[in-house]
Amino acid sequence: MYSISCKRVYDEPDINDGKRILVDRLWPRGLKKEIAKLDFWAKDMTPSTDLRKWFSHDPDKYDAFSAQYTIELDNNPSADSFIESLRNTLKTEPVTFLYAAKDTTNNHANVLKNWVYKRLQQNKAE
Repeated sequence: MYSISCKRVYDEPDINDGKRILVDRLWPRGLKKEIAKLDFWAKDMTPSTDLRKWFSHDPDKYDAFSAQYTIELDNNPSADSFIESLRNTLKTEPVTFLYAAKDTTNNHANVLKNWVYKRLQQNKAE
């Protein structure tokens, strides 16, 4: 079973995080790189600037945002290599997607996580 979790980048790193991947396009405010303890910054897998600005973390827009971000992910030229990298990593350790948003439910990291799970299942079935 694949183990991907999402948590705020400002939360304390944990031994159970496994590979820590920042999934924000912009560097989180006030956070020093040494404290973040990142393994990778997946800028290419984040929502477009226009979509991010339109969403503006408005929970009422979350369903539309999620649908549009999923379309962006489906058409992302970096998607296949990102999925393959995750598949290899998940064979040996968990993955944690890190994000800066205050809303722990209605955020892009959760959309990305769900999209990744679907892609991993699709590729497994093929």
